[in-house]
Amino acid sequence: MPKISDKQRESRRQQILEAALACFAEDGFHQTGMADIVKRSGLSHGAVYLYFQSKDDLIEALADDRHRREGVLNSVAQGSGDPIEGLHALVRVYAQWLTDPAGEARRRVGIHGWAEALRNRRVRNSVVEGIDMPRALIVALVERGQHDGLIKRDLGAEAIARVLIAIFQGFVLQKCWGEDIDVEACMAAVAVVIEGFRTAKPDVRRRARM
Repeated sequence: MPKISDKQRESRRQQILEAALACFAEDGFHQTGMADIVKRSGLSHGAVYLYFQSKDDLIEALADDRHRREGVLNSVAQGSGDPIEGLHALVRVYAQWLTDPAGEARRRVGIHGWAEALRNRRVRNSVVEGIDMPRALIVALVERGQHDGLIKRDLGAEAIARVLIAIFQGFVLQKCWGEDIDVEACMAAVAVVIEGFRTAKPDVRRRARM
């Protein structure tokens, strides 16, 4: 077998992942076989199995790819000096992702992953890992806001994080169902929810002592 460069190897790997993404988005995990992915990729069985030994390997690789993409989105919120503005920034970037037609297949595969996580521990671990990233970011933003007297301290940071994540999971599900969602109006409603986390007046004395 002729030796291929690292660039060619990565290109071929992505070719297989794109084929798997398309197949899973159309027919789900259980209705898709490795033969379908091989055919969609245009490569030989041997070439595909050289990179991925099973559907589970492909599902996990797609999840890892999604985590990397979401890590870039999450970094936008991390760059904000104001925790509340950081939450708003997170809403904006996820709203853009939600309305991006190029992301439809990944959103559909993500939902298939949620269902598969009920029966497949390996997939469940990957799904939970993906949720843990934005959850930890939101918790950190909220705790910083509470420390600075900007966010109500009687609200649990973990609870706020899970509520916001649940809202976006619901939007993803409705979007993939084909619901006619006014995303801009929905994001405005989420912004009002976030503003409700603010204290009535920042605790200036506490911030001055820090």
